[in-house]
Amino acid sequence: MAEILLFHHVMGLTNGVQSFAQALRDGGHTVHVPDLFNGRRPGSIDDGVQLIRELGDEPLLALAEQAALGLPAELVYAGFSFGAGLAQTFAQTRPGTRGALLFESCMPVTGEWAIGPWPDEVAVQIHGMDNDPYFALGGDLDAARELVALVGPALAELFVYPGDRHLFADSSLPSFDAEAAALLTQHALGFLDRLG
Repeated sequence: MAEILLFHHVMGLTNGVQSFAQALRDGGHTVHVPDLFNGRRPGSIDDGVQLIRELGDEPLLALAEQAALGLPAELVYAGFSFGAGLAQTFAQTRPGTRGALLFESCMPVTGEWAIGPWPDEVAVQIHGMDNDPYFALGGDLDAARELVALVGPALAELFVYPGDRHLFADSSLPSFDAEAAALLTQHALGFLDRLG
C-alpha cells in the first residue's frame, strides 16, 4: 500500500479534503494531510489566493517541506489545486518519489515556467474538468496533456470530466460534483493500488 502526503487547496484543510483522505485510508493507504494555513479557512477561492499572498510562497513551501520531514522518501505526493502545485514540485524534485496525484492543477514541464523535466519512472495521474476556468481555461489542461504525452501512457494518465467547477471533489463546498468526485476517487485508488 502507498504512503501519501496530501496537500489541501486554497480554501484550506476543509472537511471535504479530510473526507477524501479518509477514502484513501479506507482503501488501505497511509495518508498525511498537513494544514498549511494553521486552521484558517478562506470563504472563497479569491480569499484563499489572497491568504497565500499574505503568507508568502516561500514560507508555505517551508511548511510543506516540514510536513515531509520524518516521512519515507518513497512517497506519493497528492494535492488539490494550490496543493497540486506543491505535490508536483515535490514529485519532480525529491528523490525516491513513487508517484503524483494532481487534482485540478498541472504546471508545465517544458519551457521557461517549468521547474524541470518529469523524473524517470515516476507515475502521475491528473484530474480536472473540461471547462474549469482555472484548470482547463488557465493553461493547466494543456500542461497536463503535454506531460502525459512526454511521460507516456505506461506512467501517466489524464482524466477530464465534463463541467466548469473548480474544487469539484471537495464534498464540503458548493462546487462539489458527486458523480465526478466518485470517478476521481475510483481512479486515484486504482492508481495507488497499481503502485503496490
